[in-house]
Parts: sequence; C-alpha cells; structure tokens
Amino acid sequence: MTKAKPEPIYGVDDASYQAAGQEPGIRVLVDDFYHVMSTLPEARKIREMHPEDLEEARDKLARFLCGWLGGPKLFQGKYGPIRIPKAHRHLEIGLAERDAWLLCMEEALKQQPYADSFKKYLLEQLYVPAEGSRNKEE
Repeated sequence: MTKAKPEPIYGVDDASYQAAGQEPGIRVLVDDFYHVMSTLPEARKIREMHPEDLEEARDKLARFLCGWLGGPKLFQGKYGPIRIPKAHRHLEIGLAERDAWLLCMEEALKQQPYADSFKKYLLEQLYVPAEGSRNKEE
C-alpha cells in the first residue's frame, strides 16, 4: 500500500508557486483571468480600466504572482518595486471593483487543474492585494 503524499503547506517556501504550476501555470491562470474579465458582464467596469491591449497587464500580473507565491521575483526584475496601492491610485476602486476582480479570479481558478484546497487558499490570499488596491470608500 502506497502512502498518500502529504498536501503541501501553502504559503511556506515555494509550495504555492509549485502548486500553481510555476511560471507556465501562472501564465495560464492570468490568461484565463483576463479572458473572464473581458467576457463577464460584472467585470465590464474593471475591464474598461485596462488598455485594449492586455499584453503588459498580463505580464505584470503573472510576474507579480510568481514572486508573491514564493517563486522568483520576476516583477521587480523587470518593473521595479511592487507598490500595489500606488500603482492603482489613478483608478477609482471601491468594493464593487474589488469584488469584480476577485470574481474574475474565482472563475479563472475554476478552469485550472489545481487542487481544490489550493484554489480556496489562493482566492482567500488574493483578497489582501485586491483590498490593498481599493482607494474609494463606500
């Protein structure tokens, strides 16, 4: 009888980065995220906050997630320090926009081959930077 492999402890070392499929898996997630954002009616407003061409936005989010999940710090290497509130201050982001962003991520996560426990963990953790982007009081 083979012993079941213990589930990784997400958030420790690079366990989350590995669970996300490293950079290639993260880039698939990001592509799916922006596809959802471009098609989901509830996300229309936040999609309009982005340029028509999403290439740079995709690259920035993928690079951010790589480092944030415990992998290589790819964002800083190309774009410099990460300053989430400052990067978003030119946009009006309130509760509805934060929640629409999280909904897009939730829908994109449903399409990934990740363990359900990792999907749940990741969505809970992504609330922190999503909330950090909020700059409009309701």
